[in-house]
Amino acid sequence: MSKVFRAWDVDEVWLLPASVQDFVPLGHIAHLIRETVREGLDLRAILSQYDEERGYPPYHPGMMTALLLYAYSQGIYSSRRIDRACHERIDFMAVTGLSYPDFRTISEFRKRHLGALSGLFVQVLGLCRKAGLVKLGHVALDGTKIKANASKHKAMSYGRMRGAEEKLAAEVAGWMKKAAAQDAAEDRQHGGERRGDELPDWVANKERRLAKIREAKAALEAEAQAAAGQGAGEDSEVAAKRGRKGQPPSGVPEDNAQRNFTDPESRIMKTKDGFIQGYNAQAAVDAEHQIIVSCDLTNQGTDSAQLLPLIDQIKANTEVLPKQVSADAGYASDANLKGLEEREIDGFVAAGRQKHGTAAPAAGKAKEGSRLAAMAQKIAGQGYDSPYRLRKQTVEPVFGQIKQARGFRQFLLRGLDKVKQEWVLVCTAHNLLKLTAFG
Repeated sequence: MSKVFRAWDVDEVWLLPASVQDFVPLGHIAHLIRETVREGLDLRAILSQYDEERGYPPYHPGMMTALLLYAYSQGIYSSRRIDRACHERIDFMAVTGLSYPDFRTISEFRKRHLGALSGLFVQVLGLCRKAGLVKLGHVALDGTKIKANASKHKAMSYGRMRGAEEKLAAEVAGWMKKAAAQDAAEDRQHGGERRGDELPDWVANKERRLAKIREAKAALEAEAQAAAGQGAGEDSEVAAKRGRKGQPPSGVPEDNAQRNFTDPESRIMKTKDGFIQGYNAQAAVDAEHQIIVSCDLTNQGTDSAQLLPLIDQIKANTEVLPKQVSADAGYASDANLKGLEEREIDGFVAAGRQKHGTAAPAAGKAKEGSRLAAMAQKIAGQGYDSPYRLRKQTVEPVFGQIKQARGFRQFLLRGLDKVKQEWVLVCTAHNLLKLTAFG
């Protein structure tokens, strides 16, 4: 007797249409994110952009918002991959209700409403607070370097720009002369049908490269002039911490100052795996359930200047300041510790690096009697019981979840403002995941 199997009839036609509610099980994150967007978020900033009654009806902005947030929560960021998922994955179909926006529509929606989408961060954070996921008892801060949508090989130093500009200018001038002579010869041979000022194709690329170099060179010079007008600022403070006297900016770029031709606002940054062309993404994370309570992004490689703005953003987002704040040695400065005191926050900021297996960070080069020395003594005195130990287990796993688990290792957009809003969108998706998991 042969074994009986369950029927497998791929040609069978359904008598009743399927419901998107049945595509994935009840309680699936696709349902939760879709309903959070539908019922829990105020989308008026996006909806208000659609006041034109003419034309073919667009996809519902609420659906597009839910689609983007769900895609980001699943580690899918490319508009083409999101487009493909709408056709291939039933969890995406449960979000879109069997709508299939193409990748151009998805990309344009993200670009058009990027500011409003990043504004949803505060709303999602408010939902996390209502669900009891944010206590603001202890908040840990850190930064992580993320690649820009540009290659580091498309950058050039100011010193190379000066040499390249002179060389290319001489080449282009020679080619212009050669092109003029060639045009004259062609006119004598073929007649005067050409205007006489056209350039051969082999000149165009060099001319464009020369224009880009001059534009980047001028931008570096403008930045150097601006820095000279503002005085030594943070550079002098950093130099003083390293034991040497800070020199005021000269108004002329250093020869090693770099500018990227693809994304000029990105910078070469050092990471544990080498140098990247990227940005410095910042986050302040609540210790209760690893909810991001404030986030920002900068093109500066150092973290020190970001501590107080992140804390002030927590107050703006939640109307409350955290009771405790921890941060690594990258945020250590007298000004930051003074700012924590003024805000009546119990701070735990390392004055030096912490070696593996030790109870507390080293004191570094903190001068005796300074705020940094007092902070080092405060953390060391509490040993393994110090709240500073919460830092690693609070903020670093969040970056691991974003970069490793959800694969966000490179920005899609270019330019500081757009990339900053893209980072906020990534952080919003992170909080939404936490909300659906614990809320």
